[in-house]
Amino acid sequence: MTTIDPRHLLVVEDDEDIRTLIAKYLVDHGFTVTLAGSGGEMDKILATEKVDLVVLDVNLPGEDGFSICLRLRNVNRLPVVMVTSRGEDMDRILGIELGADDYLVKPFIPRELLARIGAVLRRSAPEQEAEKATEKYCFEGFVLELLTRRLSRPSGARVILTSAEFETLLTLCQRPGRVFSRDQLKSAATTDRSVDITVSRLRQKIEKDPRDPVLIQTVRSAGYVFSAKVTSQ
Repeated sequence: MTTIDPRHLLVVEDDEDIRTLIAKYLVDHGFTVTLAGSGGEMDKILATEKVDLVVLDVNLPGEDGFSICLRLRNVNRLPVVMVTSRGEDMDRILGIELGADDYLVKPFIPRELLARIGAVLRRSAPEQEAEKATEKYCFEGFVLELLTRRLSRPSGARVILTSAEFETLLTLCQRPGRVFSRDQLKSAATTDRSVDITVSRLRQKIEKDPRDPVLIQTVRSAGYVFSAKVTSQ
């Protein structure tokens, strides 16, 4: 007997056969599923319905999935799993940096997609609950605002962050003093190298001396730790 999952998935895929196959599999596993063939159709659905996660194809007619993913992240924190036939490392890194929570390359087994969706939903649930209670994190005069995804300097000037940088900084702010391995920071990046690049860019933006960081410190053979005192409001 299929367990009914109350969460609503939106599949944005222009290939009707693939779209139908994905939808049937997810419905068979208890999800409510809505289908869209383009970014425009997706926008109409999001304007009227509550969606918990978007399965987003990269190669769409008109606006591509990368651009759509960036738009979604600029508006809200809706979890996104990107699906594409483009498996190059740079494409995967770009997708994650633009805000995707996971990236799956075609052809794939539907069971793998189901597992990725489940993992993303589990990761996003505590973050979403925390965001309901917390509007901003403050450290060393910086203010990280969750609703607007904005980081401000002590002077009030805005620090422009990529989605990967925002996600990584948010994770660190939520658990200051905790050592995070690179694997634990991969919700914002797909490889150890991309995690290191994201941390390096953050240091350039928030450290007084990025060559001698005191806020985001490296723990040898373990990962990174956020050493700043953080308060939430």
